[in-house]
Amino acid sequence: MSNGVVSSNPDPISTDSLKVFIGYDPKEDLAYEVCNYSLSKRASIPIHVSAIKQGELRQKGVYWRERGKLESTEFSFSRFLTPYLADYKGWAMFVDCDFLYLDDIKKLADLADDKYAIMCVQHDYTPKETTKMDGAVQTVYPRKNWSSMVLYNCGHPKNRVLTPEVVNKETGAFLHRFQWLDDDEIGEIPFVWNFLVGHNKVVDGDESTFPKAIHYTLGGPWFEQYKDCEFGDLWLSELDAYRKDSLKKAES
Repeated sequence: MSNGVVSSNPDPISTDSLKVFIGYDPKEDLAYEVCNYSLSKRASIPIHVSAIKQGELRQKGVYWRERGKLESTEFSFSRFLTPYLADYKGWAMFVDCDFLYLDDIKKLADLADDKYAIMCVQHDYTPKETTKMDGAVQTVYPRKNWSSMVLYNCGHPKNRVLTPEVVNKETGAFLHRFQWLDDDEIGEIPFVWNFLVGHNKVVDGDESTFPKAIHYTLGGPWFEQYKDCEFGDLWLSELDAYRKDSLKKAES
């Protein structure tokens, strides 16, 4: 355990590992487990996965802001501690727990370009729904969903701004719109790495539109009301594989 994150890898963080921080919320525990499983089993490079747990961060004294009424998850703001949690070194990825990985994370890591402070999918997304998940209020703001999956160049000087003090006091607009950066310091990643269910579309015969990471941004099959959502069958299949592998490990 380091800096208030709970790690699924007991080994020290290697300089050759991609540091991955997954947002954790108790009401989406299963989503976290499947996200971690789907990412880890397809990775052809060393990765070090950690769960950003608000309770642990509070115990460590690095997160203390009160939860606002519009925060749909426990990691709405703690996600921006990623460069701090990575000791401002190397590249690290933050991702929401409601993702399902269908491809090798190495292909995403290979896109990292040191000229950028961060890289993300730059969605033009205005949701029509007024609620999401288990009844949480759906908010609309510029750069919606950009912060749901971010590659952070943690050693970039501009990311030194993201101290616990700043993350605990700054506004949602400052953080989720990346206002500590100039626009040319934000690199773009193909949308297939943050494929929004209900928004992005697959074009038959066009492999460039085939999702590599599905984002159940409105809610996934771990919520009863979304069990029949688009791509829900893929998540349920992954859940089944995760449970079978967990059972094998427990019996070995």
